[in-house]
Amino acid sequence: MVLHMIAKAFKVPRKLLLHPSRCMAGAARARHTAMYLMHVVLGRHMAEVGAIFGRDRTTVSYACARVEDLRDDPAFDARLARFESRIHEMTGTGESFDVAC
Repeated sequence: MVLHMIAKAFKVPRKLLLHPSRCMAGAARARHTAMYLMHVVLGRHMAEVGAIFGRDRTTVSYACARVEDLRDDPAFDARLARFESRIHEMTGTGESFDVAC
């Protein structure tokens, strides 16, 4: 669900999100965002998220840190908040799991 939502929003093919190479910058940002949402909002362990993307947990940690830095941009933060809200609606949860990156 997160992969589909992010691929559509970032206009990146879903297979690029899971591609083993770094690909283009837009795909990397989309991948980082998806990793962040899976970890922070869905409460998945970094190792689990890394396995989904074919990457190490340290890569997920890096992605979460990058997304946290991007949240300083009000436009990006608002977009991320909309993603979080959609995930909460789809999963029936009201709040994010308190998992720090």
